[in-house]
Amino acid sequence: MDEISTNIKDRILKIADIKQLNKDKFIESLNQKYSNYRGLSKKSSPSADVIAEISTKHPDINIEWVLTGQGEMLRPSALQEAARNYQKSTKEVEFAVPLISITAMAIFENNLGQTPMPSGMEKYVIPEFKESNIEFLVRMKGDSMQPKYYSGDLLGCRRLPIDAFFQWNRVYVLDTTQGPLIQRVQQSTNPGYLTCVSDNEAYQTFELNFETDVKALAIVLGAIRLE
Repeated sequence: MDEISTNIKDRILKIADIKQLNKDKFIESLNQKYSNYRGLSKKSSPSADVIAEISTKHPDINIEWVLTGQGEMLRPSALQEAARNYQKSTKEVEFAVPLISITAMAIFENNLGQTPMPSGMEKYVIPEFKESNIEFLVRMKGDSMQPKYYSGDLLGCRRLPIDAFFQWNRVYVLDTTQGPLIQRVQQSTNPGYLTCVSDNEAYQTFELNFETDVKALAIVLGAIRLE
């Protein structure tokens, strides 16, 4: 066994290490002097009062481990909580949503509905987006979609195959031959065309030839407004 597992005072100092506490202040919180935990003084056993202080102030610590070095440092319930927190943090990383530039819509070309998002992007953990199948974020620019979306809003989107069924009157991000657009899409009376509508009445409605003008698309499923 190493020294930490055989010396009570070393194990007490290990608690400060695990909890990322200043050792000097940690020992003072136990009504002790740090000098009693250094050098030859470490070989003496702490009083029962010290053990009682640890039990009271750090209930997650396994006192049997402090006294004997046997078992785990943390009580079983504390270990379970630590495991849950780790699993939660891992899941949050898995659900982190990348923020892309709207000008980067070229990654959707050639029906790349199944292509993984590029790595190295800034990502956000947004719990409300976990159940919505949101795949990426884009930042709204301009006032064409006011009052629905304002410039600076983060729009949560999901890529769609180029032959996807349109949900009329929903907002889409369209990668077109003239650049990316965020528009409300409505059914056109002209076969093969889409009617693009801005929520801001100052902008005129226009039509796009879906077969020749639209290279890729994504549906907007949610938004976050930053004040």
